[in-house]
Amino acid sequence: MIINEENVKKRLDVFVSASLEITRSSAQNLIDIGNVTVNGRVESKNYKLRLGDIIEIEELEPKILDCVAENIPLNIIYEDSDIIVINKPSGMVVHPAPGNEGGTLVNALLYHCGDTLSGINGVIRPGIVHRIDKDTSGLLVVAKNDDAHIFLSSLLKDHGIKRTYHAIIIGHLKEQSGTVNAPIARHPVDRKKMAVVAGGREAITHYEVIEEYTGYSYIKLNLETGRTHQIRVHMSYKGHPIIGDTVYGGGKTQFEKVNASLLDGQILHARELSFPHPRTKEIMHFECELPSNFSTLLERLRKL
Repeated sequence: MIINEENVKKRLDVFVSASLEITRSSAQNLIDIGNVTVNGRVESKNYKLRLGDIIEIEELEPKILDCVAENIPLNIIYEDSDIIVINKPSGMVVHPAPGNEGGTLVNALLYHCGDTLSGINGVIRPGIVHRIDKDTSGLLVVAKNDDAHIFLSSLLKDHGIKRTYHAIIIGHLKEQSGTVNAPIARHPVDRKKMAVVAGGREAITHYEVIEEYTGYSYIKLNLETGRTHQIRVHMSYKGHPIIGDTVYGGGKTQFEKVNASLLDGQILHARELSFPHPRTKEIMHFECELPSNFSTLLERLRKL
C-alpha cells in the first residue's frame, strides 16, 4: 500500500488497524513482531506516515479453535429447558481461547447439554451471556436456546441482571458503603491489563462493607456495568486491591504470603444472581456458598 495525502501524519498502528479492520491492540501486535514494514523497514507503532511510504503487512494466520465436549464435572445450581445456572470454580476459564483451548466451562457444557445450547455466540462461546474471570469463582447463567440468549443479553445491557460479588480487600474503605464510578479501558502501557482511563467505557460498581479486620475488609459488591476486570480494577483504583490479585496490586502483604496455599488468584466470588426467567418472567434468585478457601481466610482474619 502506498500512502496518499489522506493518510499523511497518521500513526502507523492507526493506519494498520483501519486498513485490516482489526483492533488497535491487534495492529500494534503485528507491528511489534515485525509483520509490518515501512519502505522495507520495521518502524515503531507511533511512526507518523509520510507521503509515498510503502506499507507492507503480513497478517497472522488465524488459529481455528475446535471446541469439543469434555466430561468435566459441573456444579449445577439450576437447570431447565431455557437456562442453566452454574457455580464456576476458581481456575476454570469460561470459553476456549489461545492458550486455554480445553478444560473450559464451554467444553463441560457441551458434554452436559449436547447441542441444546444457544448458537448466537458461535462455536467457541455457545450459550455464554456473561463471563467471570478465570480465577473468580461463582454464579453465571447460560442460555440453552436463542430466544433465552436474546432475552438475557438484553437484560444484561439494560442492567436487568443483578450480580452480587463478595471479596476480601486490603485495608479499610473510608465509607461503609459507596459507589465507584470510573471509566475503564485497556491499560495504556500493559495491554494485558485494564485500567481507569479518561475516555474509557462507563464502569459503575457499588460496594458495602460486611466486616473489617486488622488491615483487611470483607465486602460485597454489585455491578451496574460489566467491564472486563471491573471489580478488580475499581478496588485497585480505590487503593484497596483484592487479596491474591497479583495483577492489580494484591499478593504483597504478610497475611497473603503466610496464607499463599489458600490463594489461587483473587479472592472474589460471584455469590448472588437475580434476573427474570426468559420464558415465565418470574424473578429467579440464586445464591451459593463461599468457596472453602475464602471461608478459611475469613476465619484466620477474625483471629488477627
